[in-house]
Amino acid sequence: MMTTTVPTNMLTAHIESIGFWANGLPSWQAAREFVATGALADGAPAKPSPQLLAPNERRRSPESVAVALDVALAACADAGRAPADLPSVFTSTHGDLSITDYMCATLATAPRDISPTKFHNSVHNAAAGYWTIGAGCMREATAISAYDASFAQGLIEAMAQLAEGSDAVLLVGYDTGSVGPLLSVHDCAGLLGGALVLSRHGKGPRLVATLADGEASAPGALGRHAAANPMAPMLPLFDALAAGAPRAALKAGPNRVLTLEIGYD
Repeated sequence: MMTTTVPTNMLTAHIESIGFWANGLPSWQAAREFVATGALADGAPAKPSPQLLAPNERRRSPESVAVALDVALAACADAGRAPADLPSVFTSTHGDLSITDYMCATLATAPRDISPTKFHNSVHNAAAGYWTIGAGCMREATAISAYDASFAQGLIEAMAQLAEGSDAVLLVGYDTGSVGPLLSVHDCAGLLGGALVLSRHGKGPRLVATLADGEASAPGALGRHAAANPMAPMLPLFDALAAGAPRAALKAGPNRVLTLEIGYD
């Protein structure tokens, strides 16, 4: 794991490419068309099928891993960058809540029956681990959780790595819905993932990030569509990028926001 200490008022990045997956919106192109027209994609799959994994691993990968790897690979492909070449930051509010529910229920009733596969999928960096193994990536990989500020904190980390010398960084945000007794803790639903390939001097929209007091941007079309998912706080940025808007503010902590000025060349 890698952490950085660059002040946020110095953070800039170019967005080289975007990967996206939500229920009914299985690509960034579908998300952009939804923002423009309000139409969901025809025949959208219920779950991503990440081509980075071998078929047998793809079938048994949990939803959290599937959506994270799907958007990560899409972003890398669109940027024309090899997945093995990029350091990465994976950020998730809860990880995989269905596996957490399984672990808790099994430990309470039949602890000797714990599935080894589900056990290793229960750790918060499971998606990052699948990514580095599947991509053959030996670069540093960071896993972050900061509740509803998870994506903003992941973006700060990725942009800080750029400021400290990385040429490009892959940022991936993802979450699933809750099940069982966990519904009483966080009543959330749906599947959502977003990925950005960020670079110091690349092509694409330019971000300038500032951490300040304030409130996050009101939900746009994507934010309203996937409002029930824990990673919805990332969507003001994706709504802004889809619409060509010049700014977005992301939840970054209690009464704190990451304000993003977006320049389009």
